[in-house]
Amino acid sequence: MGVVEDLGQFKQLLDPGLHCIFWPLSNIVGRMSLRIQQLDVLCETKTKDNVFVQVGVAVQYRVLVDGAYDAYYRLTDPRNQIQSYGKLRNEKSILFF
Repeated sequence: MGVVEDLGQFKQLLDPGLHCIFWPLSNIVGRMSLRIQQLDVLCETKTKDNVFVQVGVAVQYRVLVDGAYDAYYRLTDPRNQIQSYGKLRNEKSILFF
């Protein structure tokens, strides 16, 4: 999926395929994959008997077509943000054990 800007302002999202754009004014500024992607996160957690263990977690994610604008313009580093969210959830789970 391609992101098209017209004079620096968002214009449209392009589906895969052949498209014609007026190049001097419009430009394809980015591309996103709509496939399912996997991110491996290593989390450290504390068990009930006060032992710290490291658990590997595989997070699968994808960009939804309806949220493609937000995924391109509002997320700066999606992989890092998913990793930090997983670690934050892990720290909360330590408090509740």
